[in-house]
Amino acid sequence: MSPDEFRSRIAKGDFLEWEEVYENQYYGTLRSEINRIHSEGKTVIFDVDVVGGLNIKKQFGDAALAVFVEPPSVKELENRLKRRDTESDESLAKRVAKAEEELTYANRFDVVLVNDVLEIAKKNAEKLVADFIR
Repeated sequence: MSPDEFRSRIAKGDFLEWEEVYENQYYGTLRSEINRIHSEGKTVIFDVDVVGGLNIKKQFGDAALAVFVEPPSVKELENRLKRRDTESDESLAKRVAKAEEELTYANRFDVVLVNDVLEIAKKNAEKLVADFIR
C-alpha cells in the first residue's frame, strides 16, 4: 500500500505493529490478518524487525516466543549481502548499519538463534517453535 494509505491505517489502529523502517518505507502487521489466521486455528509466525518483534512480545507476553536471529558476525552478514549482488553500495551500508543497531536488542528476546550454518539454524528454529506450541 502507499505511504499515505499506510499512515491512514496506522491512525485507525489497524496494525498490531508497524514501523517506518526507512523514510516512507513502512512495514507492519494488520490485526485483521492475525484474527483471520487465529480463526482458522493456525499458529502465527512473524518475520519482523526487532522493534516489531518486541512490540508483539509486549502485547502477547508469554503467549509469544520472541526469537532473535543473529548473524555469526556483522562482517559475515555484509559478505552474505554482497554475494547476493542485490544491494547498491548505499543500500548495503544502510542494511549493515541497521543490523549493527538491531544487534543491541538481542538480549531483550526470549532466545537468540545464531544463523551460522543455515541447515543447523533451520533445525534449531523448528525445534524452538515446535517445543513452544506444544
